[in-house]
Amino acid sequence: MIEKDLVILGGGAAGLSAAIEAHNLGIKDILLLEKNNYLGGILNQCIHNGFGLHEFKEELTGPEFMSRLAQKVVELNIPYRLESNILSLTKDKIVTYSNDSEGVVQIKAKSVIVTCGSLERGAGAINLAGDRPVGIYTAGEAQLLLNSFGYLVGKKVFILGSGDIGLIMARRMSLEGAKVVGVAEINPYSAGLNRNIVQCLNDFDIPLYLSTTVKKCIGKHRLEKIVLAKVDNCFNIIEGSEFEVDIDCLLLSVGLLPNVALLNNLGLNFSSSKGPLVNQDYETECDGVFVSGNGLHIHDLVDYVALESREAARGVKKYLDNKLLNKGHKIIVKPGKGILYAVPNYIFIDEADDQITFKFRVNKPYKDIDILFKIGDTVIRKIHKNAIIPSEMEVIKIEKNKFVDCFDELTIEIKE
Repeated sequence: MIEKDLVILGGGAAGLSAAIEAHNLGIKDILLLEKNNYLGGILNQCIHNGFGLHEFKEELTGPEFMSRLAQKVVELNIPYRLESNILSLTKDKIVTYSNDSEGVVQIKAKSVIVTCGSLERGAGAINLAGDRPVGIYTAGEAQLLLNSFGYLVGKKVFILGSGDIGLIMARRMSLEGAKVVGVAEINPYSAGLNRNIVQCLNDFDIPLYLSTTVKKCIGKHRLEKIVLAKVDNCFNIIEGSEFEVDIDCLLLSVGLLPNVALLNNLGLNFSSSKGPLVNQDYETECDGVFVSGNGLHIHDLVDYVALESREAARGVKKYLDNKLLNKGHKIIVKPGKGILYAVPNYIFIDEADDQITFKFRVNKPYKDIDILFKIGDTVIRKIHKNAIIPSEMEVIKIEKNKFVDCFDELTIEIKE
């Protein structure tokens, strides 16, 4: 059986960033596995700009961002395998993969970083009612078909969900000559970044229907129309509010979920982010298995994916040097009032770096609030925000010396 110090599962922005950082830290016995026949993952189909402002200090398209990372991996001679399907990962860190040239291969890894990204929620995940004709796609599927294969999936389009991919596709479809009739959002606020609302909807006079959903799809061979309806505060359809819209294409932008399929056999616990519980260095409850990027929690910027994956690589370095033993005083991190989830989920404070990075999202838009980090009743950090929205991930660092050994729980909460 082949042995490796580090195996990285996934060759997108997270995997490439982790591989580069691990190599720079002196970990040379690395293998990166990618299922596609190219590196970079979903970035290859994201031809719009807006990437790289944090990572490279300039605005790039997705392919430009990806190519810089991929080129660095090649320059450093970091080994990788393309068109390699990862079949399984065990608690003993045995990775099994297959490809046409090698057949089925097993690797005994000393450490693993899982960077498998996220999955789109489709029609079945939201129990979309009605017919299932041609013309119903996720926004990511439509993006791939248009940007990578030149196929326009519809000429009269409606988008359900105001997530960023959906908003970007509203602009993209408009630029390609399609008529985007509107965007519906079940919440009373947009799920996308403010800049995308302005650049992708307002600039193209595309209406946004808040507190609205698709009640039914109608069509035989091709989608013909949808029935829209308003919803109440509990997301129940308000009878009598229905109206029909004639379209030939419905794009679903109704959220992403971490792709955790490879972790299901490891006996892990998962958080409200739908990703696995991790410590301050992104190690899971399975010894030596780390997770970063959208496979852990959904990021708003790929720059943050790259940063987090470098942090995970530094965690691997500590692990391989026997400096990450998960011993000593443990503090559980709990999302409190107004917080959807928080990462990390627990901290071994004796083994933590001098600064600990916390990432979280709020459950709804707030104005004029304080974010409180509390140990017991003691506030160790308070940050005021004039406005905060669910679509933007918050990143806050706290000095290690702020924590005290007499408490076992840290709560992050909103105070209005």
